[in-house]
Amino acid sequence: MAETKRDYYEVLGVGKDADDATLKKAYRQVAKKYHPDMNPGDEAAEKKFKEASEAYAVLSDPEKRRQYDQFGHAAFEGGAGGAGGFGGYDFSGADFSDIFGDIFGDFFGGGRRGGRSQGPMKGMNIHKTVRISFEEAVFGCEKELDVVLKEECATCHGTGAKPGTSPQTCPKCGGKGQVVYTQQSIFGMVQNVQTCPECHGSGKVIREKCPDCGGSGYISKRKKISVSIPAGIDNGQSVRIREKGEPGTNGGPRGDLLVEVAVSRHPVFQRQDMHIFSTVPVSFAQAALGSDIRIKTVDGEVVYSVKPGTKTDTKVRLKGKGVPSVRNAQVRGDHYVTLVIQTPEKLSSEAKEALRRFDELSGNTLKQETEKEPEAKGGKKKKGFMDRMKETFEG
Repeated sequence: MAETKRDYYEVLGVGKDADDATLKKAYRQVAKKYHPDMNPGDEAAEKKFKEASEAYAVLSDPEKRRQYDQFGHAAFEGGAGGAGGFGGYDFSGADFSDIFGDIFGDFFGGGRRGGRSQGPMKGMNIHKTVRISFEEAVFGCEKELDVVLKEECATCHGTGAKPGTSPQTCPKCGGKGQVVYTQQSIFGMVQNVQTCPECHGSGKVIREKCPDCGGSGYISKRKKISVSIPAGIDNGQSVRIREKGEPGTNGGPRGDLLVEVAVSRHPVFQRQDMHIFSTVPVSFAQAALGSDIRIKTVDGEVVYSVKPGTKTDTKVRLKGKGVPSVRNAQVRGDHYVTLVIQTPEKLSSEAKEALRRFDELSGNTLKQETEKEPEAKGGKKKKGFMDRMKETFEG
């Protein structure tokens, strides 16, 4: 009995509305997973690989896909695919070149298929960290960093070759910077282009290296670089300084210097985005009667009038006293202050007496509980002198 063939869309794990890019990506994943070279001797994996290849060959061809969507597998019965399954399927109409170039490059450590690695390439970025204060982050500052940079060797002028000699054409790649390897696959011979391991893509080899730079063409030197930290920068953000990184290759530009900012914590202020938060202690008298107080901000102290009867945890907004925007220093956040009423811990006898007098005038809260007759144990009210006398005479 003939084996039932799975739906091509199901084989690749895509929907029927998948576009060409989705089909290619899905097939590449399946092909890498089940490729015979990655699963030697595994017949089940080879079967799934061929099944996926057949599905992609049909669905990547607009005409074949139209026929398949209309008639299913019956569209190819008696033809190249036949009822015999994918073993004898004709793949001549499908383009696998770019896919297998990527796959075999992944298998065997190659770079991009057909890429010109001997062309100019930008150098690597350098990463540094600088610590600044809370106020420096708010208003910006200038910092000086010690950075080790590679400069062109003055002896060989960047060639890496000993004076009097010059780099030679790489014999392995013939100066192309790439080598071509041929890989046998189930579809025949597949060519894979890789960076030349001898010259690393430069197309040149140095037989006699410069004694000062060791053939690298560069000398490491320590330099001081000034960094402008913009106002409003936050902890963890970075400043990019163009072309202060590693040198490029084959005439490519230098990389960049990325300076990450670490902001120290402030003893009073806390920051959230463009806003600043703090707490300010207020005495009981100031809260009850109202008073002018001084509040610390990043711009200095400001005077704020506390309203009479202010309660603890009252929030105050100081507009425009927050952090500037990194994009526009003229735009600033706000400073939010929480007023916390302080209870005095040590009072003089005169202060205590004055406070008792105040309590008598404002509700006598200190005597409200003491004037209540205490209850005896068991929840019953304790009998007074008159109650006991009454019981004596009645008895």
